Amino acid sequence: MTNKFFPEIHGNFGFGCMRLPMKGSQVDYDEFSRMADAFIEAGLNYFDTARGYIGGQSETAIRDCVAKRYDRNQFLLTNKLTDPYFKKQEDIRPFFEKQLAWSGVDYFDFYLMHAQDKNNYQKFKRCKAYETCYALKEEGLIRHFGISFHDKADVLDMILTEHPEIEIVQIQFNYVDYEDASVESRKVYEVCEKHG
Repeated sequence: MTNKFFPEIHGNFGFGCMRLPMKGSQVDYDEFSRMADAFIEAGLNYFDTARGYIGGQSETAIRDCVAKRYDRNQFLLTNKLTDPYFKKQEDIRPFFEKQLAWSGVDYFDFYLMHAQDKNNYQKFKRCKAYETCYALKEEGLIRHFGISFHDKADVLDMILTEHPEIEIVQIQFNYVDYEDASVESRKVYEVCEKHG
């Protein structure tokens, strides 16, 4: 099964790497490699990471257990620009380049402005993070540009109105939260649909 918006994504499941099998305080590379192999052998290909996951170990585990072991066309990788890792616009590109190296890839298939909400969005605007990352997309270092989102529907509507270049929105969506007033899963999903 292919994704109707992004046909390069195979299936309806992604491999989130916020939590990975551990041996003490380190990622268990043998077990993660077995899990990645099973995932790819099942015809799936979408991996998701961020610098803050497992204290930075998620990216390097992706490098060693996926990127070094599979041809680049066999997997898709999402990474994110997260608030604590930059203070000004000039910090973004060097951080992004380190993320490529930590992850062992030459480009990211998806790059997201991480955990956008009404508060940190103001910092991303002030630091011109969206513009900087869109320039990286134009250079071919990012294939698809987007956000991950954790706030109310009206905030998402504002962001997508201000940034029509956004191609993908990763949201918190589950049936338990569908009508929950603190999450607004249904309303947030409807905003995504409204903006295509």
